[in-house]
Amino acid sequence: MSEYLGINLKLACSHYRSISEVCRQLSINRAQFNKYLSGQSQPTAFNLKRIGDFFGVEDYELGLPPEQFARLIGARNPATLASQQGDPLSELLRPLREQGGNLSRYCGYYFEYSNCMSVPGSILLSLVYLREERGTFLFERQERQERSSSTDVQAEDWVRCRYLGAAFQLQDRLFLIDYESLTVNEMSQTILIPSFKSRITRLNGLKTGVSSGDRRTPACTRVVWEYLGTEINRISAYRQVKLYRPDDPRIDDDVRERLSVGPISNGLFEIE
Repeated sequence: MSEYLGINLKLACSHYRSISEVCRQLSINRAQFNKYLSGQSQPTAFNLKRIGDFFGVEDYELGLPPEQFARLIGARNPATLASQQGDPLSELLRPLREQGGNLSRYCGYYFEYSNCMSVPGSILLSLVYLREERGTFLFERQERQERSSSTDVQAEDWVRCRYLGAAFQLQDRLFLIDYESLTVNEMSQTILIPSFKSRITRLNGLKTGVSSGDRRTPACTRVVWEYLGTEINRISAYRQVKLYRPDDPRIDDDVRERLSVGPISNGLFEIE
């Protein structure tokens, strides 16, 4: 490993704009990474795994003879594959990845409050997890609603939705695009105003999508993202994911005001 690691890392880094970009996406100190490149030190097992995952190779493959590694990385590098295959979607989104801002400070868990598109007059609380993966910012949003109005709600009485998407910062706005992964029958877009404070608390924005009713009416609602932290009790948080009445004491006055302020009537605008 010590004989070829530096040479192979330099080759792998050549697929990117700069070594600094690689270090930034890996969250590894540049000075430390330079020692890996020069052979002065070896990555820990943890860092070696991260580096391998980032470049799309196995840990041991980073120590292969350079000629063999060159053939390997040429075949597996995602950017090379996209170029060779001419994937139009990857090419379309490439400028967003390259020119978008760094969303690292926003990574973590959030409660998302929104005016429910399928049950007007109710507030839907969702759980969002935003993370960075190989320089791309991805997120997952969990929703659930009761089928029954009974107080004794069983497991089969819940309708669950799981949205998967990507996030981008373009100038002074955060753009998030996702799709419902369980049924693959809808997409939504959220635009958030970033926080300029040292500590993130709540973010305001708008979300467009469709109601889950038979008409699938396109709609737009105000949303509030409440930052929970990078580590949370997921079970406890998920138990709070459901519909709430606007006057429910668990919804504070600040959230209610943020969801209702402005020209959108009742926070929800339906497009006929």
